[in-house]
Amino acid sequence: MINNDRIVQVTAVDLLTLYATMLAIGGVTLATVDATNPGDFEVKSAPASGSLIASEPVASLDIASGVSAVTIYFVPAYDYKGFTINGAAATMAGDDVEADGRTLYLATLSSGTITIAKKGV
Repeated sequence: MINNDRIVQVTAVDLLTLYATMLAIGGVTLATVDATNPGDFEVKSAPASGSLIASEPVASLDIASGVSAVTIYFVPAYDYKGFTINGAAATMAGDDVEADGRTLYLATLSSGTITIAKKGV
């Protein structure tokens, strides 16, 4: 439905699916990673190509020690705690994460450091 400001509201799809669709249209190859418990994720292996996208807002995300490089799109949950590598605090760089439940971020693991880049506005 179009309102008086001529804005078409998104009503038939959730925000993460909308983000994934926009990334796919932009040529990004994605695989979904699902939570082990609500908001808690474990990345045990990196995809052969492309990036991962978390299927729900992320409270915590642990990357297995055998994963040396991976990129993960995510939306932080209101109770966002951050990233770990094999259960230990990760070395972080880049943008600060605002736990707002709506902004898209990209986490990139390379050389033992996770760099966060804000993708949403």
